[in-house]
Amino acid sequence: MPTAMNVLNREFLDARAKILALAATLDRLDRADGSIASDPRYVQLREALPLLCESVPNRAEQVLLHFSLPYQATWRQEYGLE
Repeated sequence: MPTAMNVLNREFLDARAKILALAATLDRLDRADGSIASDPRYVQLREALPLLCESVPNRAEQVLLHFSLPYQATWRQEYGLE
């Protein structure tokens, strides 16, 4: 099993680049004309950010679930698959 230091050494630059890319996207949105404050996609992005800072198990799963639709038992019928 790798140590935390090994993982940090291996992943740091990639994680840093992704965070910078996200910050740049948010900056471009802030500078653009118009308001997207009520757009559900923008709301999802903003609400997902605190999930990244929480020290909880399965952080990636929590973020994925945040962007996922709730499970519907009737999904096959809704999409015409039955």
